[in-house]
Amino acid sequence: MDERQTTITEAAARAAAEAASGVADAAGEATRAAREVVDAQTVSPRVAVARGRRAQRVALAALGGFAAIFLVVRADRTGAFDVAATMKLQRQRIPLLARLMAVVSWPGFPPQSRILPATVIGSMWLLRLRLEAILQTVAWSTGLISSGLKVFMKRPRPVAGHDVRVAAATLGGSSFPSGHVITYVGNYGFLAFLAASLIRPRRWRRGIVGLLAALVGLVGPSRIYQGHHWPTDVLASYLLGTSWLIAVTSLYRRLKERSVRD
Repeated sequence: MDERQTTITEAAARAAAEAASGVADAAGEATRAAREVVDAQTVSPRVAVARGRRAQRVALAALGGFAAIFLVVRADRTGAFDVAATMKLQRQRIPLLARLMAVVSWPGFPPQSRILPATVIGSMWLLRLRLEAILQTVAWSTGLISSGLKVFMKRPRPVAGHDVRVAAATLGGSSFPSGHVITYVGNYGFLAFLAASLIRPRRWRRGIVGLLAALVGLVGPSRIYQGHHWPTDVLASYLLGTSWLIAVTSLYRRLKERSVRD
């Protein structure tokens, strides 16, 4: 009886081991197949570095204004401009425009503001784009910069009234800076940079970069249109986010160049 039980146990153990080996082999094949697809659709590191330099020059043009806006807002000297600019944008009472502004802002609200970037980063890691996944995480950290500045500035958000409309939403923190804008520039801006640097087919590259660029470009007006931020919040956030994006892309290029030399 003991020998029979031992035989059964050994057979079960072998079956389990074979099953586990089969699952591991299948997972390995799936990973290799996915990696082959990525390799087929991406350019070489050397080409990626060359494209990155071009993107870097464009990003550098956005530097320089954040400190000035920060000081002016801190001195509370932008009230008239902010109200006038907000009213001008909100006069556009077009249903399709209102819907577009809501859709553009949607990825920036929790829980999707946490789920979407984490999914992108996790996908990169699984596809063995490890450097890209790490730097994408760094780019996403613009949200931490925004949170720190909000605590320091404590600027009141727009209040609904005769002059300004405010769309219903769950909002936290102060008005300056715009967390949506900074995180979009950092997260989706770097993702657009990677797409422009790595994707081989021109049609796919242009389509993805165009979509991400539109998302980044429209999120600022959407925050003003919905009455959640003042125009100076948005402008300063674009500049600060771009500064961070430049730093991340510069680091990426240096690490990529090192891998090319190696």
